[in-house]
Amino acid sequence: MIDNFLSNFQDGVYHILHLNAYDHILFLVVMCVSFLFKDWKRVMLLVTVFTIGHCVSLGLSTYNVITVNSKLIEFLIPLTILIVGVFNIFTSGKKSQGNAVDLLFFATLFFGLIHGLGFVSRFESLISTSEHKLLALLEVGLGIEIGQLFVAFIILFLSFLCQTIFRFSKRDWVMVISAIVVGSIVPILIHNNIFS
Repeated sequence: MIDNFLSNFQDGVYHILHLNAYDHILFLVVMCVSFLFKDWKRVMLLVTVFTIGHCVSLGLSTYNVITVNSKLIEFLIPLTILIVGVFNIFTSGKKSQGNAVDLLFFATLFFGLIHGLGFVSRFESLISTSEHKLLALLEVGLGIEIGQLFVAFIILFLSFLCQTIFRFSKRDWVMVISAIVVGSIVPILIHNNIFS
């Protein structure tokens, strides 16, 4: 039981921190880059909302409530990153209003649902046939949450360094990082085989 927990927890963390999970990391970058350390509670809440969406769609797919078109999901994941990156570029330097924050939480939940569908086949290959799927899902989800919080902390720390030590304005920092992410995700979308 403990071995299963540790294995599933590590798989969840590994899902986030592995270099092959660059798309997940890029999403976290564009999701967190516009926040400061003083916003850590909001960032934690966003990360948790994203994890909940991720786990809900993973659970629904694992229990065959919904079926996944893997080509569509492989297209939608980088599209979500592009949308948030472009949103950051056009809204950096503007004061956020309450409705924009609410929209951000709903968008994060929706994007979490999409990203969770991209993990279905990997999750099903990880769990053994003797394991209880729901328990395994919660254990993997906990690992995903911890991995995402770790990445979010690094992003907040780098933002703090660049804005205080190197004197980047918040607007410039958000625009530059978001533009880099958008520039790296566009070729992935262009070469996606959704229409083939």
